[in-house]
Amino acid sequence: MNQGTRDELLGRLAEAVGSVTVAHPTRVAVDGPPAAGKTTLADELAVVLREQGRDVIRATIDDFLFPRAQRYPRGEYSAEGCYHDTHDYDALNRVLLDPLGTGGDRRFRHAVYDRTADAVLSPPVMSAPADAVLVFDGVFLMRPELIDRWDLRIFVSTALEKTVDRAVIRERRMSSRADVERRWRERYIPSQQFYFATVRPTHLANIVVHNDEPQLPIWDTQPH
Repeated sequence: MNQGTRDELLGRLAEAVGSVTVAHPTRVAVDGPPAAGKTTLADELAVVLREQGRDVIRATIDDFLFPRAQRYPRGEYSAEGCYHDTHDYDALNRVLLDPLGTGGDRRFRHAVYDRTADAVLSPPVMSAPADAVLVFDGVFLMRPELIDRWDLRIFVSTALEKTVDRAVIRERRMSSRADVERRWRERYIPSQQFYFATVRPTHLANIVVHNDEPQLPIWDTQPH
């Protein structure tokens, strides 16, 4: 276990990215529960890598959702639905992870869905240099459909109860406290508990970041 400043953590993560030796873009997963701090950490890591001269592709699982009409066959608060019906993993592999991987042509799309408009997206195909880095954040990134696609796996760990409080603050302009708490307690937290029990993502991660105190993180590097 290591504890340090935020900058020390980011330096360690950038070092881990730099140590990956592959002949294609380095695909980095930043996994963790909702409101654990994945997006913030991924954004900060992308800045550090760009400052080091790396070409960074920044993408998120939120841009690979199924359209809303398909996402809730089991109900809006279903934990099973959260895990099984929310994300289009086939599209994610097809348009982003596989093109950037072994044998891929490095021609990719960073999104297939616009969450704000609830609309299918087809952004222009872009071409990545071989030494690019994909920094991808989202939930459930270590699940069997995706686990083999990552060249570096980071898991952002936070006490699940703490994520409820963070979510209430984060979403206070859009949702009532009661609605946020219901979604977290009925849908998001049980789906994470299922994920932990069946996939054991912290055992699959190369680096686990304990993010209960974001300015004084603790991190654990695991050999694989």
